[in-house]
Amino acid sequence: MGKSSERRPIAARGSGWARALSAALAHSRVTPNQISVLSVFFAAVGAAMLAWSPSVPGLLICAACVQLRLLCNLLDGMVAMEGGKQTPTGALYNEFPDRIADSLLIVGLGHAAGLPWLGWLGALLAALTAYVRVSGGSLGLAQDFRGPMAKQHRMAVLTAACVFAIGERLLAGTHWVLPAAAWIIALGSLLTCATRTRAIAAQLRGQA
Repeated sequence: MGKSSERRPIAARGSGWARALSAALAHSRVTPNQISVLSVFFAAVGAAMLAWSPSVPGLLICAACVQLRLLCNLLDGMVAMEGGKQTPTGALYNEFPDRIADSLLIVGLGHAAGLPWLGWLGALLAALTAYVRVSGGSLGLAQDFRGPMAKQHRMAVLTAACVFAIGERLLAGTHWVLPAAAWIIALGSLLTCATRTRAIAAQLRGQA
C-alpha cells in the first residue's frame, strides 16, 4: 500500500468494527495482497450474476458482492498500514485489482441493462478516473479522489440499482433502473475525469 497521503479517505476506517476486523487479520497469516485479490473474486461473482442471471436472487447476490468487494478494499489498506504488513508490491496490488473489479462489475451492469456497449464505455471511463488521479500523483501532487463518481460512488449507485431493480420488477414489472444506473456511472465517470483534470491543471498553474 502507498503512503497515507495517497489513501482514499474512507469514513469507515475509523469505526470500531473495522479496526477490530483489520487487527484480527493483521495477526493472521492473511496478507493485504491476498485481500486485494479476493475483492476481484467477489466482483467476478457479482458481475456474473448481473450478466447471466439478473433475476431477483442474482441482483441480491450482486449487491452483496459489491459490498464485500468494498470491504476488501477497506481492509487491505488497514491491514497493510495499521497492521504493519506493507510489502514492496502493495501499491501495485492496491491499484490493479481495483481496476479489474470495477471493469467486471460495470461491464456486467451493461449486459444486465441490455446495453453492453454502455457497460464497456462505463468501465473505460471508470478506469480513466483512476488514470487521471494517478497522473496527478506522478506530477508530484497529492492524489485526488474527488467525485462526483469516484469508486465508492460508482459502487453505491450499483448497489442501489440492484436493490431498486428488484423492487421495480416485483412492483411494476419494468426494466428502467439498471439502464439508468449504467448511464449515471458512465456520465458521472466522464464528469469525474473532467473535475480531476481541472483540479490538477489548477494546482500546476499555482506552482508556476
